[in-house]
Amino acid sequence: MKIFSPAISRLARLRLWHIEHWINHPLEAQREVLQHLVTSAQYTEFGRKYGFDKLFTVSAFKEAVPISEYDDLKPYIERIMNGEQNLLWNTQVSWFAKSSGTTSDKSKFIPITDESLQETHFQGAKDVLTLYYNFNPDSDLLTGKGLVIGGSHQVNRLNDDSQYGDLSAVLMQNTPFWGHWLRTPELSIALLDEWETKIERLAESTIPENVTSISGVPTWTLVLIKRILEITGKQNLKEVWPNLELYIHGGVSFTPYREQFDKLIGAPIHYIDLYNASEGFFAAMNNPNEEGMLLFLQHGVFYEFMPVEEYGKASPETVGLDKVELNKNYAIVISTNGGLWRYLVGDTVKFTSRFPFKIKVTGRVKHFINAFGEEVIVDNSDRAIAVACEKTGAVVNDYTAAPIYFSDYGNGSHEWLIEFENEPSDLGLFTYELDSALKSVNSDYEAKRHKDIALRMPVVRNLRKGVFQEWLRSKGKLGGQHKVPRLSNDRSYLEEITELM
Repeated sequence: MKIFSPAISRLARLRLWHIEHWINHPLEAQREVLQHLVTSAQYTEFGRKYGFDKLFTVSAFKEAVPISEYDDLKPYIERIMNGEQNLLWNTQVSWFAKSSGTTSDKSKFIPITDESLQETHFQGAKDVLTLYYNFNPDSDLLTGKGLVIGGSHQVNRLNDDSQYGDLSAVLMQNTPFWGHWLRTPELSIALLDEWETKIERLAESTIPENVTSISGVPTWTLVLIKRILEITGKQNLKEVWPNLELYIHGGVSFTPYREQFDKLIGAPIHYIDLYNASEGFFAAMNNPNEEGMLLFLQHGVFYEFMPVEEYGKASPETVGLDKVELNKNYAIVISTNGGLWRYLVGDTVKFTSRFPFKIKVTGRVKHFINAFGEEVIVDNSDRAIAVACEKTGAVVNDYTAAPIYFSDYGNGSHEWLIEFENEPSDLGLFTYELDSALKSVNSDYEAKRHKDIALRMPVVRNLRKGVFQEWLRSKGKLGGQHKVPRLSNDRSYLEEITELM
């Protein structure tokens, strides 16, 4: 397969011209996307209800169509799942991506159209390859195979015409035949439903392969790497796969995991952060020397950005790309070629650059701690954990945090449950450094911590290894894209996990 690498590199350079076009003309690209979406769906039930045939401007579209969350579109989606068509989109919908979005028991079923597969998910993946080759033109990436640590849901049939599975399962089932030549493991293993068996099968089947890239959520990728090293007796992953050159990650911040990956891999490789959800492929890192991910602007998704303070209002305001501000927290709102209209994804982002437009994911609209006006978001907590680890030599596997409310016994605080890979020699010092780092990245938290008036020193509890996995298993959410919520504004998650301690 060595001959494929130069050819792919040349194709990537040709595609780069198209990418640079929408980078240089972002507003025009987004207007074209919205026009295509509205025109395509004008004769659907949703399009007729909101007069799509009369919507010729962005402002008219925003005025006519309300912002929606999953429950608002759920009646349409359930009807589509029962066989009706032409409700949200004008072509056949026969696939649904099952997603929880959080670790709650509630599932969402996101419609996947042929357009969203081809123009959004698959084109996004191709453009990641293009961006990678642009910075690594001599790469041997395609001389080996990509290890894909996908979800743990088999494809399930709804009826004669419709099926559902988690996003990775849907994408794998619809991958062109040649794509399977470049991937490992075989489909039957990749889609195994029982995660602990799957880890064993993944390890056994991929060790003999020439793996040049890995993609997956960091937590479960670490589990697999450690198992591979146990089986082989090797000191690091480069001894197992000497040609490994790339790790593609997403789903959670990579910041708390970077040190572990560097150590376990054993030699420098490239890392690519991407933002790929059931609802669409939104962004990917284009320059390893710059912060943020390039927002994909011509991939069947029209974007709006809601300042987080607008969330929960009856008529929340959104802004377009022309009015976004750097380092301001926004909830992302999308309209897509999968039939989602002004849909609130639930993630929050900040712009790190306005030309080109680049973002980083900062958390979720419902995953934060603001019990005392401190407004701590996941981006803050990930950074603080990384600093505390650096200062104390600790390595963190996973964590969650929630408020301790005011009581007769003292002021409020934050309680952290942390599972360490390498424990700090002094947990008190770790707590101090965590608190100090939070103060440095969040002025509201710093103000509330002043003289312990509103918030006292956080409480950090060292969990035994495996507690988070036990909790996920108890929720039926072990493996794949499922993850422990970093932050919560109430104590329900934390108390469930504490019971397992």
